[in-house]
Amino acid sequence: MSSKPFRFGVQSFHAESAAEWREGARKAEEQGYSTLHLADHIIGPGPALEATHHPLQSLAAMPAMAVAAEATTTLRIGCRVFCIDYRPAAVLAKEVATLDFFSEGRLEVGLGAGWLQGEYEAIGIRFDPIGTRIDRLTETVRFLKAHMAKGQLDISGDHVTARGYEGAPQPVQQPHPPIMIGGGSKRVLSLAAREADVVSLNFNNRSGVLGPDGVKSGTADATAQKVGWIREAAGSRFDALELEIGAYFTFVGPGTGKIAEGMGGSMGLSGDEMRAHPHGLFGEVSEICEELERRRELYGISYVTVGVAARDAFAPVVAQLSGK
Repeated sequence: MSSKPFRFGVQSFHAESAAEWREGARKAEEQGYSTLHLADHIIGPGPALEATHHPLQSLAAMPAMAVAAEATTTLRIGCRVFCIDYRPAAVLAKEVATLDFFSEGRLEVGLGAGWLQGEYEAIGIRFDPIGTRIDRLTETVRFLKAHMAKGQLDISGDHVTARGYEGAPQPVQQPHPPIMIGGGSKRVLSLAAREADVVSLNFNNRSGVLGPDGVKSGTADATAQKVGWIREAAGSRFDALELEIGAYFTFVGPGTGKIAEGMGGSMGLSGDEMRAHPHGLFGEVSEICEELERRRELYGISYVTVGVAARDAFAPVVAQLSGK
């Protein structure tokens, strides 16, 4: 389906020290990863985080991205994805344009409608119905594009309003940095198909927590359906889109089939379903390379992001497939 060259990202949430964070960014660059991603989560350890089943993210995305850019020369910086409810749209636009300026054009702007209900509640933000959050995401995406274009802003929407000024600074990447929109529902993926440069395939986290329901929404069959939604909504844009996915369950080496069996069992999936799960990679380097090529042909996915825990073990895959 896809002839786009492979790109690989690594996603990290934590560092014990500033030196460790900088060194981790440099190592990702040396290993050939395209992009260092963070997520956009706020709350620290405690019962609120435990109830979400989400891992701790100790670092704020914006400053961590800036430090990573300063520590490297070619590595792109991104967020999978900024929650549009955590900042006013004008603040988000100003900050990402500034990040593109300081990184000299190495920014990827990831955007999402927000989903982690317990985090919203813990920090006192209203968790609106999903339809309202997607409406706000739609207006935010269009506002960011307008903010990074030349000319006075005159926008008055249901969720985003700005008028009487021009966005500054102008981003290095024109007309704007690549926009990634991530999600798992038909409506979000259709929006991404129409408006984004990169479509990030994710779980449908409608439950508001991490768990088996989300994992089951990302199976092979579910992913094929999502790609169908994207193709339908994108129309003539489809071939220009880059499809990205988080390989959250990546285990490289011998004996990883047993890991897939155990993980599948805990999620209500068979071992075969887990090994074919597009958000998982299990096997030796050669097996994973073959599987990624198969998935690119089947789904069109050419951009794969792994967690930092798998960074070193996965690096030989990056070396073999990057740009091919």
